[in-house]
Amino acid sequence: MQVSRFSATVGLVGALALAGVTGMGLAQGSGAGAGAVAVDASGSFEVSGVQVDVKGKDAESARQGGWRLAQRKGWEMLSQRLTGRKSMLPDGTLDALSAGIVVEREQIGPDRYIAKLGVLFDRARAGAILGVSTQVTRSPPMLLVPLEFSGGVGRVFERETAWVRAWNRFRSGGSTIDYVRLGGTGPDALLVNAGQTLRRGRNWWRTVLDQYGASDVLVAEVQLRREYPGGPVVGVFAANHGPDRKPITSFALRVDNADALDALLDAGIQRIDAAYQQALAGGLLRADALLATRPPRVKTEAEKQAEAEAAATAAAAATATSAIPTPLPTSVSTASYTLQIETPNVSALNASESAVRGVPGVRSAATTSLALGGVSVMRVSYDGSIAGLRAALEARGWQVQEGAGVLRIRRGGPAAAPTPQSAPGNSSAATGG
Repeated sequence: MQVSRFSATVGLVGALALAGVTGMGLAQGSGAGAGAVAVDASGSFEVSGVQVDVKGKDAESARQGGWRLAQRKGWEMLSQRLTGRKSMLPDGTLDALSAGIVVEREQIGPDRYIAKLGVLFDRARAGAILGVSTQVTRSPPMLLVPLEFSGGVGRVFERETAWVRAWNRFRSGGSTIDYVRLGGTGPDALLVNAGQTLRRGRNWWRTVLDQYGASDVLVAEVQLRREYPGGPVVGVFAANHGPDRKPITSFALRVDNADALDALLDAGIQRIDAAYQQALAGGLLRADALLATRPPRVKTEAEKQAEAEAAATAAAAATATSAIPTPLPTSVSTASYTLQIETPNVSALNASESAVRGVPGVRSAATTSLALGGVSVMRVSYDGSIAGLRAALEARGWQVQEGAGVLRIRRGGPAAAPTPQSAPGNSSAATGG
């Protein structure tokens, strides 16, 4: 059983008293150490709200027993949800299927463990055992802008906010929305800020979206209203789409104290993601056609002169009475382009590199930025223009989206109906308003 989680310890009162520990776990199979904050983009099946109450000879034994019991209960809940009937598996099989444990709330005593947990199961393996489809039809890549208003000031990446941290905790692998989430480093704070969300000009938005390989923009907004320091907090949430900020949904949630702010934001993200998925299924989340339209470009003097020379040469060749000359071999210039490829694992990365190298005209292809479970970057040398490379990739069955000197590709093919998986949220700590 592999566990990677992030938790904030509230306190330990006495040697024999129960310790209250609250936190939001971010689990992702293996690879992240204890305390690491990671984003799960694997699309694992998730079961939340599993209650356990286990006794053991010591605190660690009780906790391990609680996690193992959570795996059993979680598998029963997952099989009931997907197939309509409960099923059971040996603990060894569940250990291989489990991708992580999410700690929603826990209390640890000297020989007792009480907790509310979530369990992540590997989508491919669990789907094969249960006999259900594991494919998810996703939207075009959408640039996410997490806009927070607190104290009357709007912020995105100008400084770190609780809203940005909450979106980093959100596991979007099971969602039908392909979120493009930014790290907030480098030029992000200049290109994507609170002022940018008020601009409707498509030219500037097109430049920003091309920078990050996205097709459209989603603005997730929250206004935090505090009655007094440390007291109740009200979050007014709004989900908007496109440069015009078309409203998708809005609602309000409230918690009794500031310590539950993370639970409030996590519950808000869960409802916003559900609203975006519903809008996508209803055809309301279509990409703005003006963002895909390229305005005509004014030709430079050098281009006009080159066209005039080409026209004069063609006219001279047409009127020539001499014999047809032997055609000279035409030279094709070689250029380098950037490809963004989804690489869920090492096998997919190796297969993608081999497939790209096999495209006619490609001289070399090398991965320059590796992101297993995310989007890797590959540098390709190609004999021709970027339009020719796009056509060659599409001819080989790839789905291609073109940006400014960048192509984002993914394998094509029919996909089954979506199986959206909601992200964990401490909704018990927040009430709708």
